[in-house]
Amino acid sequence: MLGGAFALIAGHARASAELTADDMVIGAASAPVTMIEYASITCPTCAAFHAALWEPLREIYVDTGRVRIAFREFPTPPEAVALAGFQIARARNATPDQYIARVGELFRQQEAIFAEANMQGVLRRLVAIGEGFGLTAAEVNAAINDRSGAERIRRIVDGAAVFDIHSTPSFVINGARYEGPLSGRDLAAALDAAGSQATP
Repeated sequence: MLGGAFALIAGHARASAELTADDMVIGAASAPVTMIEYASITCPTCAAFHAALWEPLREIYVDTGRVRIAFREFPTPPEAVALAGFQIARARNATPDQYIARVGELFRQQEAIFAEANMQGVLRRLVAIGEGFGLTAAEVNAAINDRSGAERIRRIVDGAAVFDIHSTPSFVINGARYEGPLSGRDLAAALDAAGSQATP
């Protein structure tokens, strides 16, 4: 087990950690540990976290059946760009694996998106990214303009209040908010501890 200091803060209502149709979930339903990640397409720390730690976490914990991860969309400024990115990631009824791959690409291109001088440039960039996913420009624009996206985000953000989520990335592990450092060592320690506690 990897060492490291970590802390978990219990949520106010265990039921709020239950997964919903709004979540994008990877991993076995039988996994003893469920980790919820609140993240934003426009969050540089989220992008850095995914670049450094997502694949190791997936290989060590998700692919081995030890952890399932639910991705929850929690837009940070500029919120309109974050929402557009989430909508593109979900376009054409993306599977959770497709969605996670698209989110990863949006994170990789985050600096290029921010480098655009105005929203028209941002939209052109997002269309190009969407076309890289095999989407047409019409599909990208339809996804961005789909009002159900804003309604979904509102539900997720409202539900996050029970865990006092105000920033990204934030994590909830088996119903308790993770308060440790954003390092592989510390997060692994928290997941290992949660797995040990879940074992009968």
